[in-house]
Amino acid sequence: MKRIFIFLTIITTLFSCKKGDTQETIVGSVTTLNNAEELKNAIKEAKPGDELVLANGVWKDVEIKFTSKGTEDKPITLRAETAGKVFIEGKSYLKFGGEHLVVSGLYFRNGYTPSNAVIDFKVKKDQVGNYCRVTNCVIEDFNQLKRDIKDHWVEFWGRHNQLDHCYIAGKSNEGPTVRVEIKGNRNIKNFHQIVNNHFGPRPRKGGPRGETIQLGDSFSSMSPSNTTIANNLFEECNGEVEIISSKTNFNIFKNNVFYKSEGSLVTRHGNYATIDGNYFIGDGVSENYGGIRLINTGHTVINNYFYNIKGKNFRSPLAVMNGIPKSPLNRYNQVTDVTVAYNTWVNCDSPLQFGVGTNVSQKDVLPLSEIRSAKPIRTVVANNIIYNEKGDATPVVAHDSINGVKFKNNIINNQGVSFEGPKGLKEQTIAVSKINDYLLIPKLEGKEEVYNGFGFDEIKTDLFGNSREESNAIGAVSVATTTDPFILDKKKYGTDWFSNEKPETKAKTIEATTAAGDLAAKIAGASDGDIISLSPGEYTFDSSLVINKTITIQSKNADEKAQLLYVGKEGTPAFEMNPKGNLFLNNVVIKGQNTQYAFASLKENMSSLYNVTVDGAEISNFDYVLKAYKQTFSDDIIFKNSTLKDCANGIELSQETNDKGDYNVEFLTIDNCQFDNIASNVIDYYRGGYDESTIGGNLSVTNSTFTNSGSKETNGILLNHRGIVNVNIAKNTFKNNRVKLVAMLWGAKNNTHADNEIVNSGKLIVEENIKLKLMY
Repeated sequence: MKRIFIFLTIITTLFSCKKGDTQETIVGSVTTLNNAEELKNAIKEAKPGDELVLANGVWKDVEIKFTSKGTEDKPITLRAETAGKVFIEGKSYLKFGGEHLVVSGLYFRNGYTPSNAVIDFKVKKDQVGNYCRVTNCVIEDFNQLKRDIKDHWVEFWGRHNQLDHCYIAGKSNEGPTVRVEIKGNRNIKNFHQIVNNHFGPRPRKGGPRGETIQLGDSFSSMSPSNTTIANNLFEECNGEVEIISSKTNFNIFKNNVFYKSEGSLVTRHGNYATIDGNYFIGDGVSENYGGIRLINTGHTVINNYFYNIKGKNFRSPLAVMNGIPKSPLNRYNQVTDVTVAYNTWVNCDSPLQFGVGTNVSQKDVLPLSEIRSAKPIRTVVANNIIYNEKGDATPVVAHDSINGVKFKNNIINNQGVSFEGPKGLKEQTIAVSKINDYLLIPKLEGKEEVYNGFGFDEIKTDLFGNSREESNAIGAVSVATTTDPFILDKKKYGTDWFSNEKPETKAKTIEATTAAGDLAAKIAGASDGDIISLSPGEYTFDSSLVINKTITIQSKNADEKAQLLYVGKEGTPAFEMNPKGNLFLNNVVIKGQNTQYAFASLKENMSSLYNVTVDGAEISNFDYVLKAYKQTFSDDIIFKNSTLKDCANGIELSQETNDKGDYNVEFLTIDNCQFDNIASNVIDYYRGGYDESTIGGNLSVTNSTFTNSGSKETNGILLNHRGIVNVNIAKNTFKNNRVKLVAMLWGAKNNTHADNEIVNSGKLIVEENIKLKLMY
């Protein structure tokens, strides 16, 4: 914990930098460049102190290898003529292979890297960047055309490099957004800085390998990195269960804000992380928002604030995992020698969970090398506050024995609700000061003894930087305050020229006629969010309707549905879902000719996700109701209040068969629907591979009726959802379906069923442990 002193000096200096301030006095020449060839030559000739200025405009298919050498007092700067007006597009990248280099003001958009990274602090193995900086830049939606093509948007190598005051958002393909590589002596003890950035929304990926930041990997996890991640805003970073995955040693996470981000800060591998003064803010409803998950040894978790976090198990506000005895590097080491002190949880469900991930019950289907039975030991939990406006009967959850955890001087205000808790957690009335809608500061009534454990005297400050030496107290805040820190003010993070706040636009209603081609033309000409209104009548079309924006298509009169008749080629969809397509289809009748699909994704180049919501529709006479191809992903596919009948296949979402934990949709929702005479693939939804850190997808089938379906289903199961973690099948009727099983639920996961009526349709069974192929 002595490293905290050094860190505080570094972080104080670091936070004094202003957005876009490159911290140097330019004394060299200034050269304006107009094309890639001029840039290449200028880089060759650049001398310390020079400025290389990219002329405003689009720079397409430009591969920048910044291989110059500046000095500490005379860095070489590559910058936009006007910050935000230099657009890097097409197949482009930026690589560093020198020293004391600064890049500023670039906007990466409308393209993807043809290399391993968009911004790479390495040109080749023995030519890395040192003391280089990227500042005041944006990378937005710079995605590979296929989801399974892996890249990183920022890849760190070398030492003492910095990413600051940047906005980075929208990565949907495989791979962490930011990756710190640690291989080789030239890359360890790197002291990289990732600070003052705004990490904007990262969409769900549908499987693992979607972190926002990853520090190292399993096989370099015993090496020191000494990377600092501080004062960043993580907004809706939903790629996977790990927002930050720390896999190296001696990393520091300080003063970051995690706002409605579906995952956790995770010490996945590596040791001796300091997690100090971070905010974790949920919405009080979603169980996808997490906090901190601990694995391995020697971590210090202090001064953190958790508000409205409702995640469970892996996404608990604080999840302390069980490890694997004699674990290999790529699995789970035992938690030992950890300090959790001076933290505050406000309105969080079961905020402290220990032994998370214990899986002894699965020993019959997993090898011993996968059984997590090593309990946390030599761990101290002290001087923390739990405040609940609504009492919680289980503030501390022990999934396994917690006799290796020492609890000291922890306080809970539980509104009189009795709870089972360890000694060292006592109930007391706590007053609360409301700073804003998400920051409530508990204050104990009277002086409460503070536990002073080994090394606690080195915890010098609280969440707001107040001195604990002058006035110490239990909880994240040692000194009462009414000052609003404005932690969600986006102007405090990212660039000085870009904002992801978009002005609200009013949707237009556009009326389509039954004239040939009119519907397609109206969809193509509509703006994002518009409504296409269909008058009563028959709309016949022979080419797929392309959906590449948010669009609502609905009958003008709810009681007289428009008829959509698709007469296109065999194997083509009536509605072709493109990247960023978001379709709401309401109160229509859709008919095919038995050889086409009602809805389908593109077969290739689905660089971003799509969504489909169908409400009050009648769909018939198609080969497939919906077909998703490999490497495609949807956040939501919803059918409600609709009839699906007389189709060879139903909803097919089972193309991710590589057994690497991937799947085609996050949420598949069926409610109040009629399925009649769907021969096979009635619902076919698949996730393969044993991967305990993937905790999706999600299937809900409720209030629906299935009749005369599944007659050609080869495995004899009506609803196929193998490997899907969250399944709810409730209040449905299954009648006269020629199958062996209605469904096979996974008992060891969150699969449930209730109040279903089954007549002449086989059985609905629960298999406790479904054996899956190991991913590792």
